[in-house]
Amino acid sequence: MRNRHSPFRVRPAGRLAVLAVAALALGACTVTAGGDPSGGIGYHQARAAELAAVRDWRSCRDQALALSKQARRAASPARYLASARAIEACEAGIGPEAADAARDERMRAYAASVLDHFKGGDLTAARRTLGAFESRFAGRDLHFADGASFIDTMRVLVGQTGRSDLGELAIANVNDGLKAELRRVEYWQRH
Repeated sequence: MRNRHSPFRVRPAGRLAVLAVAALALGACTVTAGGDPSGGIGYHQARAAELAAVRDWRSCRDQALALSKQARRAASPARYLASARAIEACEAGIGPEAADAARDERMRAYAASVLDHFKGGDLTAARRTLGAFESRFAGRDLHFADGASFIDTMRVLVGQTGRSDLGELAIANVNDGLKAELRRVEYWQRH
């Protein structure tokens, strides 16, 4: 094959050889600027420590949630409280190497701890745990299936929001059924 404008003649076998050399040359290039976080033994050791911490946390959480399930079946306040304390211990043991790992799972587990304290009847511990939830996961919230805010709902239930303050209750992102029940209780307490 000959191009009229070019003095060079390129053979099909020569094209393949040029492409192969170019591919090998590009494949041998490495990025050295900026400290690639996907390489290096330090990165891999830190990642392995993080994965081990998350694996240990999940095992701990699963045991604590099993206690919560037993509490629900037996309607046992003591088991709810044991489950809540176990979940808190799991979170306390997560360590700095995995402080940002599995954040959504950890939020749901810690929320279960707040609920378990509430179901166990320990409102003081529920308030404390809710405050710890808000500090640990600052700026983040969970939502129930109906869209109600976990934090707003728990603040109302544990008495951090004035139940009798109808204006504050009206703007809280709380389930409408809960709002109606709290208004009914407030009405009957006043009359």
